[in-house]
Amino acid sequence: MAYDTNNIFAKILRGEASCISVYEDDKTLAFMDLMPQAEGHVLIVPKEAAENLLDLSEAGAQACILTTRRIALAVKKALGVEGIHVAQLNGAAAGQTVPHCHFHVIPHATGTVLRMHAAVRAPDDELKVLAQRIKACLA
Repeated sequence: MAYDTNNIFAKILRGEASCISVYEDDKTLAFMDLMPQAEGHVLIVPKEAAENLLDLSEAGAQACILTTRRIALAVKKALGVEGIHVAQLNGAAAGQTVPHCHFHVIPHATGTVLRMHAAVRAPDDELKVLAQRIKACLA
């Protein structure tokens, strides 16, 4: 299947849709998930057009995992959680809802239950506060 240039992440990367950014470099962008499974849920996308990990170049995959690790460390520190869930889904059959490769960084505190994937929209003001906390821990 051909890459869909109208998917929401492609639009975000082109500046046609907004996001609450956490981190950006020349190969990746990290931003708050608008429908988080847990407080502090961040998405990392490659700037390369790739529907899933299997379509992504090796350089793009390396850049994504480096950024994912960096974000995971910052999220863990910012939220003071014991665990971090890193997820990457490939294809609708695996639960991928946006056809652009992306990684999920989801904080886990002991005893918490994750919300359903892409179920409830979080308020922007709460997401912006969390983004600032995470950014402060990136240094």
